[in-house]
Amino acid sequence: MIPVLLAAVILFIAVPRVWPTSTGDKISYSEFIAKVNSGQVKSVTIDKGSGTIHGTTTTGDKFTATGAGDRGVSAADETLLDQKNVDLKFSQPSSNWLLNWAGLLLPLVLIIGFFVWMQRRAAGQMGNVMSIGRSRAKAYSADKPSTTFADIAGYEGVKQEITEVVDFLRMPERFREIGARVPKGMLLVGPPGTGKTLFARAVAGEAGVGFLSVTGSDFMEMFVGVGASRVRDLFQQARKMGRAIIFIDEIDSIGRKRGAGLGGGHDEREQTLNQMLAEMDGFETSEGIVILAATNRPDILDPALLRPGRFDRQIVVPLPENTERLAILKVHSRDKRMGPDVDLEVMAKATPGMSGADLANLVNESALFAVRRASKQVERIDFENARDRVVMGARRESLVLTGEEKRATAIHEGGHAILTVVLPNADPLHKVTILPRGMALGVTWSLPEEKHTYSKEYFEDVICRAMGGRVAEKIVYGHLNSGAANDLEQATGIARRMVREWGMSERVGPMAWSGHQQVFLGEDLMTQGREFSDETARTIDDEVSRILHEQEARATELLTKHRAALESVAEALLDKETIDGAEVAGLVQASLGESVPGDAIPHRIVSADAHVIDIAPGADSTSDSPATLD
Repeated sequence: MIPVLLAAVILFIAVPRVWPTSTGDKISYSEFIAKVNSGQVKSVTIDKGSGTIHGTTTTGDKFTATGAGDRGVSAADETLLDQKNVDLKFSQPSSNWLLNWAGLLLPLVLIIGFFVWMQRRAAGQMGNVMSIGRSRAKAYSADKPSTTFADIAGYEGVKQEITEVVDFLRMPERFREIGARVPKGMLLVGPPGTGKTLFARAVAGEAGVGFLSVTGSDFMEMFVGVGASRVRDLFQQARKMGRAIIFIDEIDSIGRKRGAGLGGGHDEREQTLNQMLAEMDGFETSEGIVILAATNRPDILDPALLRPGRFDRQIVVPLPENTERLAILKVHSRDKRMGPDVDLEVMAKATPGMSGADLANLVNESALFAVRRASKQVERIDFENARDRVVMGARRESLVLTGEEKRATAIHEGGHAILTVVLPNADPLHKVTILPRGMALGVTWSLPEEKHTYSKEYFEDVICRAMGGRVAEKIVYGHLNSGAANDLEQATGIARRMVREWGMSERVGPMAWSGHQQVFLGEDLMTQGREFSDETARTIDDEVSRILHEQEARATELLTKHRAALESVAEALLDKETIDGAEVAGLVQASLGESVPGDAIPHRIVSADAHVIDIAPGADSTSDSPATLD
């Protein structure tokens, strides 16, 4: 604003001087002499600089005339003015000092301004270099409104765990009187999207103290020693605040196990971790500083970081259960205009395995679908469309299948669907479609029940179900194609884990070997080799092959018995493109020669070969699950 105001003042002073404003009517010199002869002119003022004549008539009107020469009027006309008793005056224009000095001062001002700009630029760069070791933590004062536990739906157990920290920061004297020691650090562990960062903000909001937030990657820089310097500065800021919370998000980026990689002891990340370990040991709980950290990879953290006295307590933030999912859906739906047919309880039951972020995305997608329909509220159809998009991917409208490809896809998905309804331990079938979604040409979608442990028979049914598409194509066409690549990958992965990790092979016995070694840890890269011998590896491969071949033979036997149902399901998919689990169960039941009363499909029926067909109640109106086969 200062340069703008300065320019306005300069223009206000200079413009009237350069372009003086004129008043009155403009007339020619001859008209001026005519007015003088007729006695209409009372007074005249002549500008000696420009020769302009400014006059006033006897009636009080003003006029301006162009003078004759530098003097404005000739000698004869001046005599005429004297004869007519016209008051004649001459004015000398004052010089414009601003314009006079502008030509001298402008080059000097430009030179001085250039040197000032260069000096500030150099000082800014030097300041950046000198401040590179300062912490980049964002500080939030206690008087600002913040998140509280009331803003977090569910997770009552987690809230109870961290309430002690809040009480200590609010009323530390209660703990000092009894001699209790509050943990110095608390590590929030859980899958991505479960709300670990949200819990940290809620703790700061509940405690009403200073809050310093930083991510693990903020400590790392290309210069040696910067990370350790930023750690020291971070703890100094916390000490100045008195009672404060330090929150380090994604701490695994600097807290990995030391000596685990290919780098030596002078690795910058290790020096940063060493400084953090020293700082955490350098203050007492009486200082009122509590460290919260979050990670979804606790297995790679250094043991010294997790020992008592540093991060004394690990709080697991798991995926939400059914009641918690319902509460989360209500939180994210409270600012949406919901239709009367939306049932969030059904949606919560049908979304096992979804995190809070997934549920928030589901609600937002449903609102977007409602906008596309030009609807004024979110209805059930919007939730169903959003569910399909989130779980199965967006529809690929541009992909057009030929008639033979479409029929092959129908046969493939029909094989998955038939096995899903006839296998006794399979998850309930929800929907089958041959509409291309995501990377798949078709999808068979099941709704798994909310379990925490799974039996050997369950995994065998999952593998058998995965073989359904490949086997169905082989039965109908007599040859195979590449459409079963993802199915085989899923089945092989489960079979290998059954043998190597879960001890579900009689021949291998109760032995387990990690199937997915983290290469970036580097622990076994140089020092250790494979955990088992070549003979054991051959046995593992034989057992994996046996499981896969047994379940393929089982799938062949079942689909051969239900060949008529397979054809019926394929025809229904070609006709409708999408059918639900109840309709598939009805087609299987009809193929067995049993009558189906109207459209009422029992939720549990038994086929001729004594396999249970289990369709979840309300399966045609429930929603998504991460368990899909394409």
